[in-house]
Formats: sequence, structure tokens, C-alpha cells
Amino acid sequence: MVRTATSFILFLLTAPVGTETLDVRDSGTVDLGTFECRDINRSTVVQRVCYDPAQRAMIVGVKGNYTRYCELPAATFEAFMTAPSMGQFFHRNIRESGPGGRYACQAQRSGGRRPHA
Repeated sequence: MVRTATSFILFLLTAPVGTETLDVRDSGTVDLGTFECRDINRSTVVQRVCYDPAQRAMIVGVKGNYTRYCELPAATFEAFMTAPSMGQFFHRNIRESGPGGRYACQAQRSGGRRPHA
């Protein structure tokens, strides 16, 4: 019994640790290794928010669908996280920027087409 428990603990300690990924609309699979993610339980609209301050990128989960927003200032992220109504703030200040909008990522601005190198 002790040997089995020890083997299991050793397995857990030596198992490779992978980062979480998400399937994000218009961005494909995104590695969340550099993002700080928070599950949201105080909003009926927003379920999860992930933000990477270095990239100024935010991923928002709404009804099981994830969308990425780019060039989002840290101050806007903080205002979103502390807003009395996260759903209202999101719709008015972030989502309304929509495809081609202020916080749309490059792939979204070009209609989902990625520029050729």
C-alpha cells in the first residue's frame, strides 16, 4: 500500500506539466501560459476572463465561447474587473469595439484573414 502511494506521488511529481489552452474565436488555439485567468461568478454574462498585461491581450468567455481582444490597456482591464456590472461594461466598452473595432485583434480587423508574410 505504501509502495503504491509512493509510486503515485512520484508519478505526479515527474509528470510533465502543460499549460492550459483555449479554442478562441478568430484566433484558433491559444496557449494561456502567459495569461492570468479568473473564473467569474458575479456576472450572468461573463464566465471567465484571461489577461496578459505584457501583450495587452484579453480573452473573455461568454456562454462558453471565447473571444480575444488586443491592445487592451491595463486600466481598461481593471475597470472591467471592478465594474458594478461586468456585462454592461463589457458590452459598452469592449465588445462594441467588435470586428474591426478598437480592441479587435489583427486577424479580426482583416475579416479573419491573416496577412501574408
